[in-house]
Amino acid sequence: MSLAVVASRALDGLQAPEVQVEVQLANGLPSFTLVGLAETEVKESRERVRAALATSGFAFPHNRRVTVNLAPAELPKESGRYDLPIALGILAADGQLDAARLAGGVFAGELSLAGELRPVRGALALALAMRQEMRDEAAARTLVLPAASARLAAQVAGLDVRGATTLAEVAASLLPGDAAVPLSPAAPLPPAAPPPAPDLREVKGQAAAKRALEIAAAGGHHLLMVGPPGSGKSMLAQCLPSLLPPLPEVEALAAAALRGLAASGSEAALAATTAATAVRPVRAPHHTASAVALVGGGSPPRPGEISLAHGGVLFLDETPEFPRAALEALREPLETGQVTIARAARRATFPARFQLVAAMNPCPCGWLGATAALGRACRCTPEAVARYQGRLSGPLLDRIDLQVEVLAAPAAELLALPDGEPSTVVAARVAAARERQLARQGVVNALLDPAGIDRHCPLDDASARFLRSAAERLAWSGRRLHRCLKVARTIADLAGAERIAVAHVAEALQLQRVLAGA
Repeated sequence: MSLAVVASRALDGLQAPEVQVEVQLANGLPSFTLVGLAETEVKESRERVRAALATSGFAFPHNRRVTVNLAPAELPKESGRYDLPIALGILAADGQLDAARLAGGVFAGELSLAGELRPVRGALALALAMRQEMRDEAAARTLVLPAASARLAAQVAGLDVRGATTLAEVAASLLPGDAAVPLSPAAPLPPAAPPPAPDLREVKGQAAAKRALEIAAAGGHHLLMVGPPGSGKSMLAQCLPSLLPPLPEVEALAAAALRGLAASGSEAALAATTAATAVRPVRAPHHTASAVALVGGGSPPRPGEISLAHGGVLFLDETPEFPRAALEALREPLETGQVTIARAARRATFPARFQLVAAMNPCPCGWLGATAALGRACRCTPEAVARYQGRLSGPLLDRIDLQVEVLAAPAAELLALPDGEPSTVVAARVAAARERQLARQGVVNALLDPAGIDRHCPLDDASARFLRSAAERLAWSGRRLHRCLKVARTIADLAGAERIAVAHVAEALQLQRVLAGA
């Protein structure tokens, strides 16, 4: 009886727990048995491994009883990532490879019938999990992946990542003695060029909306824009990423790992969608998207749009047209910054710390409040307007920090307006305000907890009386009051003020209530 153990990694949400692939060769009736809660695609690896070994020039032990155990048994195993460790385990148990060399590596890869290695989903998640578990240099192990996946994993610094294109290349690196041919370290993907984005200078007029956009960018606040068709809501939302600072390396890798969990297709498409970049992600799902498409789901669970927007912007255009269940599913992620998808046999948690930008018309026809100069008039009844605006529930509006009205300008006035400030100028003010916040409290204002609000958002007597009076008249909840305080703190940071003044509170109040349900 011969036994070999090969280390691999599973995927459980964004986590990548270790899996021990145990291969035993014993005397008895020839068979190939695979156990350990394997999904259908894992069980099919028996035929892929058998063919790949034959076409790669290795002898398969046809006269032995082959048993493969994927431990721990209670962890579900899916995809073809276990093909490579199973094949290596069979060769090591049969004496064709040096089993001692397997102890220093973690292997994952799908095999073709010709013995070629195909990329695996979640390569970045595997690398991030390994780096998180590293305690010292002695515990470091080599991660061996297909070439395309290895280039993605090599973006994680501090790991020894090797790539291969065939099973024969990996086996050659594990031969006994001096016959081994080591694999070359994988080269990380080059930084991706940022996609072209609209400049805030191209938006004519809309001073109030631009100011709200600047406050939202400076404090990380959620924003709702309400206005008639063609007033510039979508263009303003597309300008927000140009005002935000670049993503830190840790967040960029996490965002890329989430994209890797959702990506599928060719190697080129996989690399293009999962390369880590400092550019913040922007997701703009269509209003027909379901709740599962927004928050994630499936079996095994995969991230939805809110997780793919982690660290960036989620833009919901025509917000009232989204299904009610989809909008209400955003409540908890807006508060907690993560989403937990629970299914009968699986449970996965994905990060979802995004900045929401929502846009909507004020009524079904879109022209409520339009001026006579536009030549448009609203034909909706008060009941129709209330029903349309009521598609955004009070609890959801309570979680949106800023609400601003975007008014449409007549054509003659629009053509005569000068260019506004470029995004680079506004982005410099945003960066300065964020530096003040991070130096003071370690997070942006939107992420302050109640204790942080009490500590970092003190009010003088005049400001406190002013805010208390407004909150009582508008019957605000405690959450809405806290959000107004955080917005006022951001306005003070943009002004370079140490304390919140009455003027900062007054401006924050103006950005709190546009819809009747807010």
